[in-house]
Amino acid sequence: KYTRFSISYYWINSLGQKTSICNRSKNIDIPSGKENTTATVNCDHRIVLLENTSSTGTYYCEVKWNDIQKMGKGVFVLARGTGYIDSSHEWEILATFTVLLAVLSITATALLLWKRK
Repeated sequence: KYTRFSISYYWINSLGQKTSICNRSKNIDIPSGKENTTATVNCDHRIVLLENTSSTGTYYCEVKWNDIQKMGKGVFVLARGTGYIDSSHEWEILATFTVLLAVLSITATALLLWKRK
């Protein structure tokens, strides 16, 4: 009953639209003595080239037996165009803040020492 199943790969974009990528059918032989045991079958699928940045979305794998359907948790893929430059300036902001605090500390220390004299 569970030796024949189909695997579907698809993705859901940010608008919630489902796009099919690949459908496969499998027929697995169960060796003698391995009946009624759990088996694992790897069915890898690679997306070689993403068409463009609109390929961003969550990619899923779904397996269907006769009366059972199981879906994976999904993998989110962020597709970026060529020449993309990350616009986050976290390190620059952190360095600027650190230098500013150091300058203020030195200035405050100098003022305290000057007032003491």
